[in-house]
Amino acid sequence: MENKEKDKKQLVLRLSSSLWKELVAWAEDDFRSLNGQIEYLLTECVKRRKKIKDIDKTGDVDKT
Repeated sequence: MENKEKDKKQLVLRLSSSLWKELVAWAEDDFRSLNGQIEYLLTECVKRRKKIKDIDKTGDVDKT
């Protein structure tokens, strides 16, 4: 079985202290670590972007 942790990339991310505090509070509300919350939010944004691109290509909304 493939180890997902080995597939993950690391990066340095600089955030304003106000954004940091908001993300920490949001992560706590969702029972996630800050890292987990940022990864979740980025994943959701990528999914939405792909969906919008598909709609633009087909002119139809995929309702799945």
